[in-house]
Amino acid sequence: MKNSFLENLNQGVLGLKPYEPGLPLEHTQKKLGLEKMIKLASNENPLGPSPKALDLLQGKMNSFSSELNRYPDGNAYELKEAISKKYCVDPNQITIGNGSNDLIEFVSRCFLREGKKAIYSQHGFAIYPLAIKATGALPVKSKAKNWGHDLELMIDLIDEKTKVVFIASPNNPTGTAKTLLEINDFLDNLPDDILVFLDQAYYEYIEGSEFDIPFSLIDDHPNLVISRSFSKAHGLAALRLGFCVSNPELSDYLNRVRQPFNANSLALNLGKVALSDQEHISKSVKINSSGMDRVKKAFTNLDFNYIESWGNFISFDAKQDSDVAFQYFLEKGVILRSLKVYEMPQHLRVSIGTEEEMDFFLQVLEDYEKDLSKK
Repeated sequence: MKNSFLENLNQGVLGLKPYEPGLPLEHTQKKLGLEKMIKLASNENPLGPSPKALDLLQGKMNSFSSELNRYPDGNAYELKEAISKKYCVDPNQITIGNGSNDLIEFVSRCFLREGKKAIYSQHGFAIYPLAIKATGALPVKSKAKNWGHDLELMIDLIDEKTKVVFIASPNNPTGTAKTLLEINDFLDNLPDDILVFLDQAYYEYIEGSEFDIPFSLIDDHPNLVISRSFSKAHGLAALRLGFCVSNPELSDYLNRVRQPFNANSLALNLGKVALSDQEHISKSVKINSSGMDRVKKAFTNLDFNYIESWGNFISFDAKQDSDVAFQYFLEKGVILRSLKVYEMPQHLRVSIGTEEEMDFFLQVLEDYEKDLSKK
C-alpha cells in the first residue's frame, strides 16, 4: 500500500540524516564485555553538576515529586532573573531553550524557508545544516581556514538570499575560537539585515580575555544572537537547558516559536543555582586546563598532530582512517568520537576527563602508537 501522505512531506526533510550522538557508556561496556570503560566522546563535564545544584536536588526531591502534575514555569521567570543579574541584560532579551539546539531551531524557523540560504562553516557543528535543511532553506558551507571559521570568506558567500550566518566560538569539533576583535570586524562588515547566531556552548572554558564576547555587543549589533549552554561547564547535560540573548524585539519573535514549557521544572531550578556557583565553574576550568596540558604534551611526545582547542575537548590526527582508530580505542575501553562525518577522515576527538580517566586514555594512546609503528 502506497503511503500517499508522504507526497506532502517537507522537501527539506528528504536530505536529512539523524544526528548520531556518542555511544552510551553502560550499554557499550556491557555489549563489549569489558571490565572497564570510559566515555570521552560528548564533551561532558567530568566533575558533574555544581554541588549547590545537587544539594538543591536532594533537598527538593519531595517537593518536586509532589508537583509532578504541575507544568513548569512557562516563562522561566526566576531563571531569567538570575541570568539578567549575572550578565546585566534585560530579561526581555533572554530566550530559554531545551539545550542550545532548541535555540538554533528557533532562529531557523523564524528566518529561514524555501528559497533562502544560511551559511555555516566546514567542520562546524552538525546541527546547523540539519536545522537549515529542515526549513527547506539551502545550507551554504563555507570552507574552513586552519580548521576554523573563515569569516572573510563567509562575507564573500553572502548574496540576496542569505538570511542567517551560524558561528561557533569555540567551535565543536575543532575547538577553534574567534576573538572579540574578529567578531566585531565581521559584524561591522556584514549587512545589517542578516542575522548572526553566535554559539558559545563552551564559553566558560575559554582562557584569554581577547576571546571574551560580551552580551553588550548586541547593543551595537541588533542582528546578533548569542547563545550559552548549561550542558557543558555547568554539568547539566542530562537536563537539556540553554539560553540566548538578543535585542528585545528579536527575542519576542524567538519566544513566539518556542514550544510551551520547553524547559522542565528540574532544569529551571537547578540551572538557576548552577549559575551562581562560580567556584564550581573555576574548578571545572582548572581540571580542564590541567588535562588539556597533559594531552597536548602526550600528543607532542608521540608525534600526533592536534588542533589547538579552546573548549573541553581536543581533536587529533589518528594517522589512519578515523573509524578504524575509533574502533581500536573502543575495544580497549575508551569511547571517543570519530570525525569522519565532519570531513576530517583521520581525526578523533577526545573530551577532557578526570585525572584517572586521562591516565587511562593516555595509556591506551601509547599502546595505539606502538601498534601503529609495528605496521
